[in-house]
Amino acid sequence: MAQNKAKVLVLIHSDNGGTYELAKEIAKGIESDNNATAIIKQVKESQNQKLKNIPVATVDELPAYDGIAFGSPVYFGNISTGMSEFLSKTVNLWTNHSLEGMPATVFMSAGSGAGKELALQAFWNSLAVHGMVLVSNGIRGNEKIDKSIPQGNTVLGTTTMASLKDVERPTKDERILAQLQGKNFAKIAFALKGTFNRKEVAFNEKSTDFNQILKEKNIILPQVPKPAGNYKPFVRTGNLIFINQVASKDGKIFNPGKLGVEVNEQQVKEATKVTMLNVLSVLNEAVGGDLSKVKQCVQLTGIFNTKDDYTNHAVLMNTASDLIVEVFGEKGKHARATLGASSIPVNSSVEIQAIFEVE
Repeated sequence: MAQNKAKVLVLIHSDNGGTYELAKEIAKGIESDNNATAIIKQVKESQNQKLKNIPVATVDELPAYDGIAFGSPVYFGNISTGMSEFLSKTVNLWTNHSLEGMPATVFMSAGSGAGKELALQAFWNSLAVHGMVLVSNGIRGNEKIDKSIPQGNTVLGTTTMASLKDVERPTKDERILAQLQGKNFAKIAFALKGTFNRKEVAFNEKSTDFNQILKEKNIILPQVPKPAGNYKPFVRTGNLIFINQVASKDGKIFNPGKLGVEVNEQQVKEATKVTMLNVLSVLNEAVGGDLSKVKQCVQLTGIFNTKDDYTNHAVLMNTASDLIVEVFGEKGKHARATLGASSIPVNSSVEIQAIFEVE
């Protein structure tokens, strides 16, 4: 039975958690009749405590589902910027008809409620361009809700009026409406499963979900170091991103000094890892928090603060190379240069220059 279930993606952008709360209710409804499984993902990484552990979806994985429930805040009568940016990346799916015939439904966190139908219609327009089957909410559940308070029910999809503080939001009834919407959508997704042509996309969730990879490997990216002069943390030209970093941690140089004088090899290896984490943090910012955009680590150059007779630079640089391959796999394998210097700015024991190719 489990193999015959429809696989439904609940894809959201959420600012403060309102849309996520509805998403959880949509997911409950999807799974309530045991004919579908629900997977909640977000379109971009969030630092909000409620949202930061939710996996980030990639555009390429969308055709692998039997239906998608889209959720977003209302931005001035329109889809949120985060969701709009994600949908703007689906051009290749559109040209390849990858989502045609797939069922879709929509729910939103609507602030005061102003413009919610307009925003829902804007959402529908974007999905209609893909030829998706739009599943409305109709008047489902309307007869049972408490009409003495403002509720987010619409025929186009459930909303929650998040900024109205008369009661806790989403309200009990908004949650029920979301569950009913999810239950109905699962019925449609299950009925249409296997009936629409789609371009299958082979993907491995762990290989494309870099947030999960970092979490599993206990790799924590630091805050992007602030430039110490009149320059940028990275520069992008075409599809290449250029990054230079030293061993800065928490605003201080980590294990500073010259190898063989103030620091030993182990300390420099530790400083190299700190430096490479800084590179990854800057890279993450450069791609808008979506590391799946990285196509290749092109080159790493390691510069070490050493004495003139030191020749074991490659062993030190292996720390950086191993880390980048651990995160990106084959995409992390790169060309490399390693050298020694009589001194490095701010007395760092290492500096790393990196070049990445991105989408």
